[in-house]
Amino acid sequence: MIWLRSLLFNVVFFTSTGVMALVSIPLLALPRGATRWMMRGYAWMIRAEMAVVLGLRVRVLGAQNIPPGPVIIASKHQSAFDTIFWFSQLPATCYVMKRELLKIPVWGWHARRAQMIAVDREAGAPALRGMVREAQQRVAEGRQLVIYPEGTRSAPGERLPYHPGVAALASATRLPVVPVATNSGLFWGRRSFVKRPGVLTISVLPPLPVGLSRAALMAQLEAVIESESERLLS
Repeated sequence: MIWLRSLLFNVVFFTSTGVMALVSIPLLALPRGATRWMMRGYAWMIRAEMAVVLGLRVRVLGAQNIPPGPVIIASKHQSAFDTIFWFSQLPATCYVMKRELLKIPVWGWHARRAQMIAVDREAGAPALRGMVREAQQRVAEGRQLVIYPEGTRSAPGERLPYHPGVAALASATRLPVVPVATNSGLFWGRRSFVKRPGVLTISVLPPLPVGLSRAALMAQLEAVIESESERLLS
């Protein structure tokens, strides 16, 4: 049954994504707000497909911990769903993402149009400085920044090194950093055909104090995210 529901979901997911991509192309000629609303609608569409086809619903804990206005969301990353979810949760989402994603037809065009922050991970310090400059611009526009400190997806229970980009953003913008844990990989695994029913949980933790040193911020961020991730997986 799980295999059949996964097959149906994958057919529905890729079909609806393809249709949305084609229908959305004319939006590229409209103001950027049109692209952002399209992405928000797409995220809610995928959440509905998950619930109806898979029996997989999304539970958000601690949403009240996200302050209004610009903020830095620093999240555990286990699933492709994590890159969709925040469009449905925040009013003006701006993802920090790897530059290669801009090469994806249509999606990459919209990501560029919506002014996501694309980072060349091989470029070292210049890329970090460019990310900070773009982030400051997006913050001035009232956007919420979403960054994955590990830089890539991890398997449930796996701990990867946390990269200091989030600390650079926090230092430059003076924004609160909100840690986020998830168990999304239990249901929508990395490169996994099978998707499982259940309750996918996004746990939003209290913001870290503003003004922490880089070392203190990174240590506290990793500690609270990993501790909560272990709790969700248990």
